This record gives sequence, structure tokens and C-alpha cells, in this order.
Amino acid sequence: MSRAHKLLRTRVVATVSAVAALGLVVGCSGGDGDGGTGGGVKDGEVTITMGLFGVMGYKETGLLDQYMKENPNVRIEAEVAGDEQTYYTALQTHLAAGSGLKDIQGIEIGRAKELADTQAAKFTDLSGVKGADHFLPWKLSQVTAKDDKVIGFGTDIGPMAVCYRKDMFEQAGLPTDREEVAELWEGDWSKYVEAGKEFKKGTKNDKVAFMDSASGLFNAMIYGNSEQFYNESGELIYQDNPAVTEAWKLAAEAGGTGLTAKLRQFQPGWDPGLANSTFATAVCPAWMLGHISEKAGPANKGKWDVAKAPKGANWGGSFLGVIDKSPVKEEAKKLVAWLTAPEQQESIFKKLGNFPSSQEALKAPAVTDAKSEYFSDAPIGKIFGEAAQEIPDKQVLGRKDGTIKDIFSQGLTLIESQGKSPDEAWKDTEDRIKKATG
Repeated sequence: MSRAHKLLRTRVVATVSAVAALGLVVGCSGGDGDGGTGGGVKDGEVTITMGLFGVMGYKETGLLDQYMKENPNVRIEAEVAGDEQTYYTALQTHLAAGSGLKDIQGIEIGRAKELADTQAAKFTDLSGVKGADHFLPWKLSQVTAKDDKVIGFGTDIGPMAVCYRKDMFEQAGLPTDREEVAELWEGDWSKYVEAGKEFKKGTKNDKVAFMDSASGLFNAMIYGNSEQFYNESGELIYQDNPAVTEAWKLAAEAGGTGLTAKLRQFQPGWDPGLANSTFATAVCPAWMLGHISEKAGPANKGKWDVAKAPKGANWGGSFLGVIDKSPVKEEAKKLVAWLTAPEQQESIFKKLGNFPSSQEALKAPAVTDAKSEYFSDAPIGKIFGEAAQEIPDKQVLGRKDGTIKDIFSQGLTLIESQGKSPDEAWKDTEDRIKKATG
């Protein structure tokens, strides 16, 4: 493993304030009241403003400084929000007001469809930008409006695997070799739950659960399907979609039979669970490895490993979009194309572990040959790269995908922590979804 990969970190969105010190409220400066942004041209110098969230990697890896060095007439001002929910709330406010927007705005996957459906006019079309054909085919479809307008270029993706504790598996009488572990649940998530039951029978430590959360299992199952909560017509179909109902049934079974540690990922208690070794497995997108290694700490290095998931799925990923009324729109488009180009995606992966959405970057030796020293030298480039190829070419997103996912996670918590029956929890979840979606 290269020295760069030892710095593996995560791009955590939605709830984790990984870089809160950099400022929670974005888009507060600039704007002329007419769709304006903070950027512009003065004395021959171009200023491009960016609104980002989490650890997207551009500021952290020095890529913005590199671009300014290679383009001396360009100045980039980036504001980063640690919490994506806070970021998105601010972005919605500025889009509605038509002011206070940055020239370039980050877009999280759970918000992509809502923005493509309702705010596409506020973003410039990137479909004609040179070099846009290197992305995975399903990546750009997530930010494509009905008129085929592409409102953003892809940054990273979140192909899934299963992270597991070798020492805990050994103590429970389960295999520890990653190939043999993957065979335990190959092709079927229900086999993963069955492995959990065997773990529970075999472990001598009743304070250790097989998996961290029911919601992690639910997310892994639904995100391996083309349709989840909505169909292509934008209609809610979660009630009758087998991908959702079967995921709910299996996750509810795991949560109701003591197989989980009752911890929602990235919610209070999850980090201490990693540090205190209270669970043996976690469904993990590529970007989660850095967070696990940081929170589990040096004492658990080499105890964790990574095995192929039962089925390929994607959880997470982001985009960069350019505001259409930006006074430096053309310069901003060039910057977005450069930041999301294969070379830069490869660079961010080497330094932070954000898995590329570029087909070319995915084939680079630095990605395909990557191993994780912390995770027992697991061939993470190979494991996550193969998972990325199994993801359906088309993934149908809906306007409230992110909101609905959160509501389902909360519903499963009712089963795990409050003892509600799956039927009761489903009814509560459905009621909340109806209110959230109108």
C-alpha cells in the first residue's frame, strides 16, 4: 500500500460535521439579487466561488491550489459546510431567492433528482462540455433533466462491500478469509442474515452484535436496484416495489431478532461502537472505510477486513453543478470539467479514498491495485471496482429520495430500539413519508 493510501479518509455526508470548522452556512456572501454569485472578473482576474459540503476532496487535497497555480488569472474561493443537510437547506433558500448562489454548487445524490426536476433552469447544461463521456453511464443519468439537460458532473460514487472483524468471526467459529467470508452470503442478502444467526450462536460475547444497524442492510439492498422509491414517471412506488418491501422485511427481521447493535450509521453511538468493538460487520460503501479506520482507531488495525457484498449496489456520491446566471459561467464550466476529470478523480482517491465515478479513473493502476493496510491489506480497488460494474446502468431517483431514505432508517430504529412490530413501524414510516412528500 502506498503512503498516500495510508491517509485514507471518508467523505461523510448528511449528518457528520467532518469539517464543521470550515463553516456551516454556505452561499452567504456575494450575490446581486438577480441570480448573482460571489464570482466575477476584475482587472483581468477571474474569481470563481464554490459551495461544497463534507470532504469532497478539492480543498483538502490541494487541487484548487494546483488549478490556480496552472491558471494564474483564476482565483477560487470555496466555502465548505460540514453538514450536508444544513448546506442543502441554504442552497434551496438561495435558489428560491435567485441570489447568494456560488458559481459552482455541490449536489449530493439524494438531492440530485429534486434539483433536476424542479431547479434545472437555474443550472447550466454540461452535456456539451468536452470530455463528458468518461463517466459511468448511470452516474450522469442521476442529474439529467427531462429535456436531457445535465446539471452536474459526477465526483465520487459509493460501491458497497461488507466490512467485518476477523477476530470476532474466528471467535464465533466463522471463516475469516475474505474469499470464504464472501461465499457465506454470495448472491443473496438473506444469506448475510443467516450468517448473522450463526455468528450469534457461536459467539461467546453477548455484548457483540453481528451487524451495526438494520438501516445499513436496508440501504444496501435497495440501492442495488434500478427502481427504489420512485418509477421513471416520478410516481411513488415504494409500497409495492419488491426491492423495498423485501429489504424492509429482511432488515426488520435482523433488527427484531437481536442481530444488530441498534446503531444508525453516523448517528450518536455509532462512533463509540466502532471504538469499543460492539459489532462485527457493517455494510460499507467505499467512502466509509476512512471513517471506520479513524473511529475504530489504531488498536483495531488489522482486525478489520473487507469482503464482497452479496450483490452490487451504490450508496452515495456527489456532483458539481454550475449556476446558469454565473458571471463567470464559462470559466466555472472549465473548472468543473477539470476537477471531475479522470486524473483528478484518481488523485483524490489516492489521497482520500473517494471512489471515482470516471470509467477511465477506475481502470488506472492506482485504483485497481489499491490495498488498505488498515483493513488487512484488502484489495479495495478490486473489490469496490467490481461492485461498481455490477450497479445497474440506470438508477431511477425521485425528488425526495434522501428524505425517504432517512424516514425508513428511523422506522427500522422503532423495531430495533422500541420493540415495535414490523407492521406498526411500516405504518408509522408510511404516514411520515406521505407527510414529507405531500
